[in-house]
Amino acid sequence: MSYALRDPMRSPMPERPLSKQHHYSASTVWTGNDGSGTQSYRSYRRDHEICAAGKPPIPGSSDPSFRGDPTRYNPEELLVASLSGCHMLWYLHLCAVNGVVVLDYRDEAGGTMQEEDDGGGAFVRVVLKPRVRIAKGGDRGKALALHEQAHHLCFIARSVRFPVEVAAQIAD
Repeated sequence: MSYALRDPMRSPMPERPLSKQHHYSASTVWTGNDGSGTQSYRSYRRDHEICAAGKPPIPGSSDPSFRGDPTRYNPEELLVASLSGCHMLWYLHLCAVNGVVVLDYRDEAGGTMQEEDDGGGAFVRVVLKPRVRIAKGGDRGKALALHEQAHHLCFIARSVRFPVEVAAQIAD
């Protein structure tokens, strides 16, 4: 069973009263200056660190297609990972409060970004593929249905302007 959020380009988000606001901050520090800065397109590395107070830095770069370091995370991977992680956390919460015992959860998510002639681009689709193992005798139908609810509650999926699809599998 798979689910996709409504197309945000066709229908605006309904107005909702704000009951709480949460603020997040992160720092991005470029570490790729090899001495001549951005003197030319090839004169610098795309390396950077993403930092948040009290946490270890995440090593970042651009996609190797754009002269990035393939051993570091790129922003596109982090966007796909954010969607996957948000869905998983909502799903685990919903399972816990609905009596579904999850024993294992893995997601091999993937996204497609369309590059335009002017060098810009945008994501056109992300597919989450959670593979969930629940306790023997658990309600597989309920476990599968909770993916739809998690999908609609995910903060990140609700914030992007491209389709996010969920193609879940449940095993016990």
